[in-house]
Amino acid sequence: MAVRRIIANLPATDPVRLARFYCDVFGLAIPLEMGWIAFLKGDARPEIELHTASEGGSGTAMPAISIAVDDLDAVETAARAAGAAPVYGPVTEPWGVRRFYLRDPEGNLINVLAHTDAHHEG
Repeated sequence: MAVRRIIANLPATDPVRLARFYCDVFGLAIPLEMGWIAFLKGDARPEIELHTASEGGSGTAMPAISIAVDDLDAVETAARAAGAAPVYGPVTEPWGVRRFYLRDPEGNLINVLAHTDAHHEG
C-alpha cells in the first residue's frame, strides 16, 4: 500500500469563483471543473493540488482531506482493523474514482480514493 497524494478540499458556495481567486493570486490553473468542484494545479509542483468544492460529490458531505492510494481494498482492511469502518462506500463514482469515506479518531471526515482511469492519475 502506498499513498499517491493527499488533497486538501476547501468548502465554497461558488467553487469556480474561489478557484479563480487562487488562479489570480497564486498563478494556479484550473484543469478541471464540474460546477460543484474545481481542481487547481501549479506548473512547478504538479503533485500538489488544491480543490474547491460545494460538496463531496454524489451529494455527500465535504471531507476534511482526500487521500489517493494505489490499493483501496488494502486501506479499507487496515481502516476496519483500526476501528474506522467506512461511513460511505466503497463506491465507484462516475468521474473515475473508487472511494470510501471514514472518520478519523478526531471525527474528521476523510475521503480515501483510487483512480479507476489512468487518465485521472495526475
